[in-house]
Amino acid sequence: MDNLKVLTIQDISCVGQCSLTVALPIISACGVETCILPSAVISTHTAGFKNFTFRDLTDDMPGIFSHWASENIDFDAVYTGYLGSQQQIDYMITLAKNSLKKGGKFIVDPAFADNGKLYPAFDLEYVNGMKNLVAVADVVVPNLTEACFLTGIEYKTEYDEEYILTVVKALANLGAKAVVLTGVGYEKGYTGVVTYENGEYLYYKHQLMPNGCHGTGDIYASAFVGALVKGKSLYDASVVAAEFTLLAIKETAKYDNHWYGAKFEPVLYKLNSLING
Repeated sequence: MDNLKVLTIQDISCVGQCSLTVALPIISACGVETCILPSAVISTHTAGFKNFTFRDLTDDMPGIFSHWASENIDFDAVYTGYLGSQQQIDYMITLAKNSLKKGGKFIVDPAFADNGKLYPAFDLEYVNGMKNLVAVADVVVPNLTEACFLTGIEYKTEYDEEYILTVVKALANLGAKAVVLTGVGYEKGYTGVVTYENGEYLYYKHQLMPNGCHGTGDIYASAFVGALVKGKSLYDASVVAAEFTLLAIKETAKYDNHWYGAKFEPVLYKLNSLING
């Protein structure tokens, strides 16, 4: 039996149900050994909390890479999320070349923007650096805002299928072998995900919940990675991730004041059945 191993690189937000505190349990729940490389340590995530602390871990990375190389450690997939600095983007390109097993997948969640705006601490220089990471990705998993920043296409809240197809083709033209675009909705009351691979465009829609939750992008990307590594196709993994994220959002709606994240933990046990069902 294969000992599947995923490395995920993103921050540790100590409070906030996002990044590594989401990726580690979700990918592990898929039955995949999950290794981590923290990009930064933040007291909370940066959306809604004030005066959070931030420690950049860029300087720790070369020593970690060197140690892994000396131990011949490699991975079936490398999955990047929130990166703490421009230098880390360059490190990730090198890491993908040196630490992936033959046939392994390099999955990039850009994790720098949403709702038409960049997250705090990111600028257009960072976006340009992220384009270099997307160029070497096997799969890129952006939301629509990130996709528009990466491609230079105007961000819209109302659009048609032709607009979305233009966006995913532009992402593919950056170099990514496959695209999974989240948060795409053509009909009122629905949202969904688009996959684009080898010129094939597929769309999956599901109910749009009225309550928004921080961290759902991380939940989605992590479930997607776990399902993909377990052997699901690009499209099927995108559907598993969408259904699991929807379960987490519905669970969160049961709580009156849980504003800072999504309650994925009570429904985590259902993820494996979604993958194997």
